[in-house]
Amino acid sequence: MLMSERGGKPRKSRSSPTSSLSPSSFSFSLSCSAPMLSLSRILRRSFLAKSLLAFLSILSLYALLHSVSFSSAPPPPTSSSSAASSTTTKIYLYDLPSKFTYGVLRSYLLARGGTDRSTSDSDLRYPGHQHSAEWWLFSDLIRPDRGPDSPIVVVSDPSQADLFYVPFFSSLSLIVNPIRPTEESAMAVYSDEQMQEELVEWLERQEYWKRNNGRDHVIICQDPNALYKVIDRIRNSVLLVSDFGRLRGDQASLVKDVVLPYSHRINPYKGDVGVEGRPSLLFFMGNRYRKEGGKIRDTLFQILEKERDVIIKHGAQSRESRRMATQGMHSSKFCLHPAGDTPSACRLFDAIVSLCVPVVVSDYIELPFEDVIDYKKIAIFVKTSVAIQPGFLTSMLRTVDTEKILEYQQEIKKVKHYFEYETQNGTVDEIWRQVSSKVPLIKLMINRDKRLVSRDANTTACSCIR
Repeated sequence: MLMSERGGKPRKSRSSPTSSLSPSSFSFSLSCSAPMLSLSRILRRSFLAKSLLAFLSILSLYALLHSVSFSSAPPPPTSSSSAASSTTTKIYLYDLPSKFTYGVLRSYLLARGGTDRSTSDSDLRYPGHQHSAEWWLFSDLIRPDRGPDSPIVVVSDPSQADLFYVPFFSSLSLIVNPIRPTEESAMAVYSDEQMQEELVEWLERQEYWKRNNGRDHVIICQDPNALYKVIDRIRNSVLLVSDFGRLRGDQASLVKDVVLPYSHRINPYKGDVGVEGRPSLLFFMGNRYRKEGGKIRDTLFQILEKERDVIIKHGAQSRESRRMATQGMHSSKFCLHPAGDTPSACRLFDAIVSLCVPVVVSDYIELPFEDVIDYKKIAIFVKTSVAIQPGFLTSMLRTVDTEKILEYQQEIKKVKHYFEYETQNGTVDEIWRQVSSKVPLIKLMINRDKRLVSRDANTTACSCIR
């Protein structure tokens, strides 16, 4: 029985010595031997048999009790929190001088007459703009109610940290000084370049920056021009960017860094999938004249502005423009996303939260979260040289039937939460998951740096291969 419980084949029970003695053999022995000798042998065999049976019974009982004691013993206690914390990435939030966080925000608001110097930090309101990921991440790290499903743990002891987050509002710092300054803002002196320099000088004095030359630090520079002056001094770090349009291959890469979605600037569509209420074929609203790769916009304007069922408008950022863009995207089947000054822009993410199928005309675009999102299921990609052929875009889009449009919209609904910073388990959590995925590479590079005795200056570091 014991062997069968442990997975072995049940053994045949051994027969007792007396069982081999048949009546005939017993009579034969009596007739051929002396009566007393035969009787003594029989008694001796009977005694041995009984002893063996008793021994086997005791052994079986011991084994049975031993197995019961093991099976009934409770498993060693485990702590779900300790198990989670051992696998969850630990992040240390640098306590930067406030001039790099709330100070930037205060300067921005003061330059526009939106607050006074007596307003407390907790009462300051970050302005809504497309590069607001820096605010969402900072706010997430300082909130006290982090749930057990969070992909990270914030630690107060830097010696326990896997990564170090640097919460400089680098994108907001770029635009502190308004294009049309007020009298008060003209009197205030704010220099983004100086702030960049002071930030890096502060970092380079920190023990944990010097330990690994910043490799295990996370720095957000979502605006393509953010931290441009000091980018070479922080390029070892994990950079959180919108794209690589203005970064060299030895400064940033998909291997080392994380691509972030822009914050959508229009209200999400609250309705369900469907083409009813979407009479327009294609919609675009944005700046017609851009630099570099964005020059395609003017060409597309010339081709599309007279097409039927197509709405294409020139417009800069403003509250009225956002209202018109919301209406246009919510009432169109497809939304055009041409390249701008850099390959990506917030318009793509506005289209996604509008359930308007994106038509991407940007050959060098990099997209966020491509390990969990198949963009071919939610967008149409058209090569620039093909898109600028007169009549091609609209002809192609008119061949997409209703069933296929509904399929695109269904897929968009499945991934829409990845582009909503304000949603629980949305963009912020996914960014932390992406950042956490860099930890093994960071450890590899740190250990590799420790043992290298020489390095070819002309060889690209393996952490920056695109």
